[in-house]
Amino acid sequence: MQQLRPYVPPPALLFVTGPAAAADEPVFSLSRANVLRIAWVTGAVLLATLVLTVLTGRRLVRPLRALTEAAMRPLDEHRAPMPVARDDEIGYLARALNDLTERRDQAETQRRLMVSDVAHELRTPLTNIRGWLEAARDGVVPSGPALLELLHDESLLLHHIIDDLGDLAAADAGNLRVHPERVCLRDLVTQVRDSHLTAAADGRITLTAQVAGDPEITADPVRLRQLLGNLVSNAIRYTPAGGAVTLSATVAGAELLVAVQDSGIGIAEQDLPRIFDRFWRADTSRARATGGSGLGLPIARQLAEAHGGTLTALSRPGEGTTMTLRLPVTP
Repeated sequence: MQQLRPYVPPPALLFVTGPAAAADEPVFSLSRANVLRIAWVTGAVLLATLVLTVLTGRRLVRPLRALTEAAMRPLDEHRAPMPVARDDEIGYLARALNDLTERRDQAETQRRLMVSDVAHELRTPLTNIRGWLEAARDGVVPSGPALLELLHDESLLLHHIIDDLGDLAAADAGNLRVHPERVCLRDLVTQVRDSHLTAAADGRITLTAQVAGDPEITADPVRLRQLLGNLVSNAIRYTPAGGAVTLSATVAGAELLVAVQDSGIGIAEQDLPRIFDRFWRADTSRARATGGSGLGLPIARQLAEAHGGTLTALSRPGEGTTMTLRLPVTP
């Protein structure tokens, strides 16, 4: 220890004030008054911080609370869009909530319309069946082959509507399955044409099919026939007597183009974007009188998309309509 003592520094003394402050120098000591002063200043700073935090928090929470209340309102309650007067994250959240609300309102409106349309479409054939059966029971009409044929037609229409609704429900749920295989397009187009020759002949409409070459594609033959059948039947339905419907197919590069062209009444320009909406009709009474359910084109588009293709329409009033199906061609 004696040997290390020269290397040890002297002890350090800590003072709140100097050890011998001059008389004219200010002296700060931890007296009672100074302690109270420190406490008051600290309390004031904490109080100011608390008030500022509460005010800032309320300013931040108020719009979030308003957004939460708007999001929790019932679906059937009318809601005005949230005002957006900020460019920060809260303003971005308000815009996103307004967009979500608009889409939800549109979906709810479409759901209600679809339920109403489904009820109407199912009610029509059921009412007809009930009316004919009651007439036969009361002896107003004879219970013969003619009545059975009428009832059979109405039941087929009802079955067709239910099948269409099932296809749309499967498409919405992502369960619309296709089973692709190699298909000879010429044979498939011929089958579609032959299955609609009777309907075309009844309406005095010329139905023809044209296929360039002998192409083969990979597709679900059942679903593809259903798709083309919907297009052809729709074209026949809206083509007047003496008109023509042409089903043509050709391969252009890596795409298969299938067109269904008619010389019918055509579609107005403002109505063209809506023809693929469910249950939509430009002429409601005419479509229902001819047996249309308003589901053929929406199902056709769903089937086209299930095959990785697209379905588009081109039409002019009085000049007919052309529906074009584009499918990818795989080797």
